[in-house]
Amino acid sequence: MKISFRFQLFVCLSEPRRRIQNRKWWGIFAVAFVFAFAGVGALAQQPAKIPRIGFLSTTSPSNVPTRLEAFRQGLRDLGYVEGKNIVIEYRYAEGNIDRLPALLDELMRLKVDVIVASGPSPTRAAKKATATIPIVMTWDYDPVGNGYVASLARPGGNITGLSILAPEISGKQLELLKEIVPKLSRVAVLGTSTVPGNAEALKATELAAQAHKVQLQYLEVRDRKDIATAFQTARKGRADAILALASRVLLTDRTQVAELAVKSRLPAIYGEREHVEAGGLVTYSVSISDLFRRAATYVDKILKGAKPSDLPVEQPIKFEFVINLKAAKQIGLTIPPNVLARADRVIK
Repeated sequence: MKISFRFQLFVCLSEPRRRIQNRKWWGIFAVAFVFAFAGVGALAQQPAKIPRIGFLSTTSPSNVPTRLEAFRQGLRDLGYVEGKNIVIEYRYAEGNIDRLPALLDELMRLKVDVIVASGPSPTRAAKKATATIPIVMTWDYDPVGNGYVASLARPGGNITGLSILAPEISGKQLELLKEIVPKLSRVAVLGTSTVPGNAEALKATELAAQAHKVQLQYLEVRDRKDIATAFQTARKGRADAILALASRVLLTDRTQVAELAVKSRLPAIYGEREHVEAGGLVTYSVSISDLFRRAATYVDKILKGAKPSDLPVEQPIKFEFVINLKAAKQIGLTIPPNVLARADRVIK
């Protein structure tokens, strides 16, 4: 009895102590659990890395706003909101291609995930600057011939994007000029020989000229001061019209080009839509804006893990024929109804 009583007394006395100890350990465990859960939550709430795109251009943002907006719209269509889930670092050479290497150095220091090259010169500079950062060409005349990719189907390096290789367009432009000016016999061709694709475009124009029995007068334009000289030479050569090949110089000073064409009373056809929007007469060309929009799909695929080497270079699929009736009126020209009916857009 004494032993039993003492045992029961020990149990009674020790039970509260055990409960207190249990409560103590449960309390410690509860606090640790709360902190551990909070830590996991904090990690889960950490913002994901926002992709950073480097956009490199030889011109200024005000020079080709339609192309830039097309690229932005392409990103928006894919769910990207600038400043929210994507950052774009814009760098403009303002017409001075010698600035491109320094601008690329800035982009690489910012550790951009992709470089978007808005033309042949930025692509060439980017290729020299890096062999690891993915590069997306918004357009290039001949990516294979220029050594940017091994083939259109399998680029094989860190460059992919879109090609604009369509020299036959220049031949089509001459045909349109012949329809607009039925008595066409002499055409002054303005171009820049250092521009990739210029030689191929000129060859296509020469073939079309032979077929339509039109004489060509090629006039080199390497600087803005050459533009006025070229028009003077065209007038002296009794040109019936102007055909302007794709050229950064002509595009940058497109307003001056349009004004000189009006002053010279020469119908002119151009290789970029921006010329007609600046007062030029006619353009038949690849839709560069469409290429910029499609470049956004390459950026999206690369950011999601695709390798540039596995993304085929795509060809143009959209062309545009634009006529400026105001420019036609200024030079006293009537556009034939059958030509006007084929235009994608008519500026009045």
